[in-house]
Amino acid sequence: MNNQLYIRMRRSFLALFLPGLSLLGSVLVLPARAQARIEGLGSHIPANGVITLIGGAGVAYYMGDLIDGVDFDHLGLGPNFAVGGTYRLTEHVSLRSELRYYQVRANQQYSRNFKNNLSFRTRNPDFYVGAQADLFPFSRQARANPYLFGGIGFTYLNPKANLEGTWYSLPPLTTEGVRYARMPLLGVAGIGVSYQLTDRWGVGVELCNNFLTSDYLDDVSTFYPEPDALPNDLARQLSDRSTEIGEGPNQPGFQRGNPKVKDSYIFLSIRAHYLLTTRFFAQQRRKTRCPRF
Repeated sequence: MNNQLYIRMRRSFLALFLPGLSLLGSVLVLPARAQARIEGLGSHIPANGVITLIGGAGVAYYMGDLIDGVDFDHLGLGPNFAVGGTYRLTEHVSLRSELRYYQVRANQQYSRNFKNNLSFRTRNPDFYVGAQADLFPFSRQARANPYLFGGIGFTYLNPKANLEGTWYSLPPLTTEGVRYARMPLLGVAGIGVSYQLTDRWGVGVELCNNFLTSDYLDDVSTFYPEPDALPNDLARQLSDRSTEIGEGPNQPGFQRGNPKVKDSYIFLSIRAHYLLTTRFFAQQRRKTRCPRF
């Protein structure tokens, strides 16, 4: 992958995200004293303890060793799906957690390293816990509300390659002669905007970058290994696929990937959220229960 393009894209994303940390730091300590009216839950609802369910779907884009940069003719987009929730701490800040499922893929036939002829597809779950910082306070009930979010979690790596119509799982084959961790840490950073449809229902759109501590999302990271070090003929065939397109085999030690830059993936998603209940509402219900005799 083109390191300079990748680094520029990452710096651009962080330049957009990092200024929001000042917002997060400034609002995290604010008390949740203001109140709102929510249909079905009553009036004078404080922000603290508001529980919201969230779900979404969109597209996932891979950034790793098998592409040179953004190729709009061969983006290799896959789907992403998410379910989760938020728990509001203050007028601006909520805890946030999601379970997600995504697919990404790439093929080197569209890159400058087409002679290597490597390709992959992976369908992975991931999970993270983090925080979300809204621009406008909860009590304002703004129709449109931009926000930043971030978190830490993990994903499960399951890259596969297609050979003669059959998909083979690559990690057990150790195509680079190494066994790598299949559940690396994940850093999540994103930006979004929500639009309130009713007191309880809303929709929105999000852009989220997901940074891995692993370079094996695509099963490609370092160098071509010694063929004799691989476990079987299938591993040797999927480790070096240059001969399939009439190229000579790669020599052991030749560059297969770039371990200096870890893999990542990007989500662009449409979201829906529903205000389920609040801690205040639950407390009020307990107070109004009929006494036992």
